[in-house]
Amino acid sequence: MMRSLYAGVSGLQNHQIRMDVLGNNISNINTTGFKKGRVNFQDMLSQTMSGAARPTDEVGGVNPKQIGLGMVIASIDTIHTQGSLQATGVMTDVAVQGEGFFILQDGEKRFYTRAGAFGLDADGRLVNPANGMRVQGWQAQTIGGVSTVNVASDLTDLIIPVGGKDPAAATTDIQFASNLDKRTPEILPGATEQTIIDGTWSTSFDIYDSFGTVHQLQVNFTKVPGIANRWQAQVVVDPAAETPTNTLVEVGAVNNADNLFFLDFDNLGSLAAVLDAQGDTVAEGELQVQVSYDVPEATIPPGEVAVRQLFNLNLGEVGSYRNAVTQFAEKSSTKAIVQNGYPMGYLESFKIDQSGVITGVYSNGTNRTLGQVALASFTNPGGLEKEGENTYVVSNNSGDARVDPAGIAGKGKIIAGTLEMSNVDLAEQFTDMIVTQRGFQANSRTITTSDQMIQELLTLKR
Repeated sequence: MMRSLYAGVSGLQNHQIRMDVLGNNISNINTTGFKKGRVNFQDMLSQTMSGAARPTDEVGGVNPKQIGLGMVIASIDTIHTQGSLQATGVMTDVAVQGEGFFILQDGEKRFYTRAGAFGLDADGRLVNPANGMRVQGWQAQTIGGVSTVNVASDLTDLIIPVGGKDPAAATTDIQFASNLDKRTPEILPGATEQTIIDGTWSTSFDIYDSFGTVHQLQVNFTKVPGIANRWQAQVVVDPAAETPTNTLVEVGAVNNADNLFFLDFDNLGSLAAVLDAQGDTVAEGELQVQVSYDVPEATIPPGEVAVRQLFNLNLGEVGSYRNAVTQFAEKSSTKAIVQNGYPMGYLESFKIDQSGVITGVYSNGTNRTLGQVALASFTNPGGLEKEGENTYVVSNNSGDARVDPAGIAGKGKIIAGTLEMSNVDLAEQFTDMIVTQRGFQANSRTITTSDQMIQELLTLKR
């Protein structure tokens, strides 16, 4: 009889623990990135009244007689199922769709979280604004004007240089494309000014020097008389400038004393060769003309010497029609489609893609990689210990953190402008609450009934 009392007590105590977990789940129904808990029960040790007996020739076997001594908590699990994603529109809010945890640093201690409600501090660091923990990842490095992220390096704080500068870069490559009209009349000696205008196709494009100053590149295409499928191209930088820029061209790394080159086409309308006035010819691979010009003195800072700028005119590959100059009987439309120069700019905004790459958008139209958010995964995420503030730390049974970019080694993808909500299901919690309440109530009846039986025993002598 005393066993039933203590069995009832164990039921009351452990159902109370289950109710505590349910209450915590419900209280965190709207907590960002919260993962619900679950209580599992198991029976306690049993008292053996008699052991089992094996069968003999005369009688069969006998089962053991055991009396249970109550129940205990088997485990309190953290359920790491995916929570629903809620769009916020805040560029620093991020959520993980799939496996993985964001990594936070507080001094020398490292924490892990699914709550991605981040922001920037006064130094531009990406942090959790609730506690100041710093989001970890890989900062980009700029080498030769190209920003790259080395994900094999050690983790570091992510810094967004709000208002930072992107230095000006000179134009070094220009890609020409489209078409020169084969029907354009040849300009013969003694032609009138109007004929020259009608027979020349001019295209202009903005380019930049190393100071970020814009210049106008003008290329005039004229059909060469007496030579089939040949065009003359005249290159001029800043044709309206008061001070000549002394534009010169090179074909095949041969210096020329003028700004002219020639284009030859085959009978199928594709490029065949490029040559200069001296006959230096390139007739295979990518056809390229190097152009040099003087930067006007007005754009040179005081104390600086005159600067001569170089860039390449890329005309296309021999025999190709893609991104190349062609000659067909269609209206001329030759234009520069790509140039890689730009003036100085300031960081105006940034965005985070599904791989966690942070890209800065500058006022000069350039995009620069600033860094990449790291994710951690664990062999047993249920073994992580909760440290409060939506964070976890490594335990003896979680396994070590495996750090990679999003989308690598089974990790999920990062969704910017969203937050992961709690994975608590209210309907499930309320149902478990009813079951827990009834279990608690039934165990209390075990205690009261045992008490009544003891009371009856004590009154037998009356």
